[in-house]
Amino acid sequence: MKDLDIKKTTELLNTIMEFELAGVVRYTHYSLMVTGPNRIPIVDFFKTQATESLLHAQQVGEILTGLEGHPSLRIAPIEESHRHSVQDILQESLNHEKRALDLYKKLLDVVTDASIYLEEFARSMIGQEEMHNLEIKKMLRDFS
Repeated sequence: MKDLDIKKTTELLNTIMEFELAGVVRYTHYSLMVTGPNRIPIVDFFKTQATESLLHAQQVGEILTGLEGHPSLRIAPIEESHRHSVQDILQESLNHEKRALDLYKKLLDVVTDASIYLEEFARSMIGQEEMHNLEIKKMLRDFS
């Protein structure tokens, strides 16, 4: 096994944590903006996404502090399109989930063959993000 690049790993974990915290804000905002006849199940979906983003940020923060890193107090920039149709919100969600997937893939690249625990964590998160991508794509099918 190779040595874990602590600096690169903690920097990437901080980026992921900031991104997940931005997801909490993003999905909370979306849950407040949904209108229409399907509002309730879509609001529930976004509230669940916000809760999951917070859990992911906490998990990443625990790993970060375990590596003697210092968790950031920032959140990643959040783009606001000011378009709040369900289709627009779902498309923005898909874009967010794709970026999250890319971040976890970068983490996997950094930790592969250096930490089994971090490698398995990254793989688990990649699996979850891939599932989110599939779910949102299925939700978007009604709009095509």
